[in-house]
Amino acid sequence: MGLYKSKTVGTAVHVKRDDEVVVISGDDKGRRGKVIAVSPKEGKVIVQGAAMVSKHVKPRRQGQQGGIIKTESAMYASKVQLVCPKCDKGVRIKYKSASDGGRTRICAKCGEEI
Repeated sequence: MGLYKSKTVGTAVHVKRDDEVVVISGDDKGRRGKVIAVSPKEGKVIVQGAAMVSKHVKPRRQGQQGGIIKTESAMYASKVQLVCPKCDKGVRIKYKSASDGGRTRICAKCGEEI
């Protein structure tokens, strides 16, 4: 890996695909969006409408048009918080063990199941 190894490599991520999250740091601070993809190995997520980058695309087939497109890029999962449906803001989450061995996510503020 090298000297600058991330602390979140290979750990579980606190958000899942299709969760609504709010960005808590960086240029897009305060922006809400849906999680499009999660990469637990890298500890990163892709949020709809956040961390937009310009990408130069080459035409791949005959008749297809190339150009510069705007697309979302990955950001560290530690930069986002899950939005509680009851509180309607970004909150930390706790885990509650279920009787069947699974675990459910609950809001740390109001106790609502997410």
